[in-house]
Amino acid sequence: MEYATIDDVTILFRKLTPEETERAKALIPIVCADLRTYAKTVGKDLDAMVQADQDLAAVAKSVTVDVVGRTLMTSTTGEPMTQMSESAGGYSASGTFLVPGGGLFIKKSELARLGLRRQQFGVIDFYGNLSSRNPGGAAQPGADGC
Repeated sequence: MEYATIDDVTILFRKLTPEETERAKALIPIVCADLRTYAKTVGKDLDAMVQADQDLAAVAKSVTVDVVGRTLMTSTTGEPMTQMSESAGGYSASGTFLVPGGGLFIKKSELARLGLRRQQFGVIDFYGNLSSRNPGGAAQPGADGC
């Protein structure tokens, strides 16, 4: 199941060049598979969720288009540098890349929009399990009476 089409990308993102259209056709199934895979890691079936809820289907379409659009904006012919600064006297140069490491990425906020962010809670027990040391369950005072 694909959550968006090329027409969706064109309508929600922008008109694509023929080269971008080919890339988007290849990216859409990959993005959808990536979303499904992440959903499985948090114990959810995204396909079933999307089929059961039209609003979630619209959100899945939007997220897919956002990820595809962001990936299309990443340069594939050169360095995807968005900012560059140079100095002469101190021999300094620095730059900011559009996507460090390149490739496809899905933001945490996009996963949250799909209900795929798993909330976690937990407790760190620094002293171990007190009930295992004391069968009655109550903590025993120490030697100093505390």
